[in-house]
Amino acid sequence: MSGKQRTTPVTASKIVDKSGEGLPVAGLLGERLRRLRRSRDMTLGELAERAGCTKSYLSAIECGKKGPPSESVIAHLERALSCEPGELQTLANWDRTPDVVRDDIRDLRQRDQHARLLARLLTSSAQRGTSLDELYDSGLLRQVIDRVDPGSGDRAGSSEQTVALPAQVPVINKVPAGYPAGFTDMGYPARVADEYIRTPDLNDPDAFAARVVGDSMQPTYQEGDIVVFSPAKVVQSGADCFVRLEPDSESTFKRVYFETDEAGNELIRIQPINNAYAPRTVPREQVAGLYAGVSVIRSIG
Repeated sequence: MSGKQRTTPVTASKIVDKSGEGLPVAGLLGERLRRLRRSRDMTLGELAERAGCTKSYLSAIECGKKGPPSESVIAHLERALSCEPGELQTLANWDRTPDVVRDDIRDLRQRDQHARLLARLLTSSAQRGTSLDELYDSGLLRQVIDRVDPGSGDRAGSSEQTVALPAQVPVINKVPAGYPAGFTDMGYPARVADEYIRTPDLNDPDAFAARVVGDSMQPTYQEGDIVVFSPAKVVQSGADCFVRLEPDSESTFKRVYFETDEAGNELIRIQPINNAYAPRTVPREQVAGLYAGVSVIRSIG
């Protein structure tokens, strides 16, 4: 299929909630550090030396394997990278925010956005001379009220029951189950594609799916299988993942293993299941994103 989607949950600096307003995601400090360092042509070792920490520790922060450092280290990083004072500290504070608090913030922003939408709808209807009964009969008013106050229809004694539909997951372009090949989002907004599939048991708004091309993941996966990937799932060594590589945004579908060399540098082995293909080992820094597979859909016959 030609449907494409920007799949940047690991490296994105923001996600867009249902209200359409950007909220930073956990791990934003590491991503920002990586981008700033590279924009200034600095190596990990150079930045670590200026910040007074080890290269391996800084690499772990950039890769999201360790949480934010102390305020003093962050201050050194801001000076070394010529940041605005407090810029990195703000991101670190967000990374330390518990998931339940981030969820509450998103809920509050969504309800605030929907409340403003309701106010605009009522104002516009009054200007056009549309009565509340007409607006309610159209279904639009009920829809907006439900967004502002979910479950209000049930409390009002409505006999209608709402059935939650399975999540619709966008199918992006094909992912090669061979050696990494070019991948492009073709300018599609996040979560937008030409094709979608339903996933009843998945609760991840950033999930996406891709069709397998090639035979390097046989016999577990066949060409044409649709694999669903969840950025919310923690990637464990030995997981089957959608892998994005730098610097050219190459992508592939492989089993991945976390390793270290004799010097303690972090490596990722990209391993085909089909023994006819050789594995490939790359530095952790070269991996722009790892998204764990959670389910597979295939045709019968």
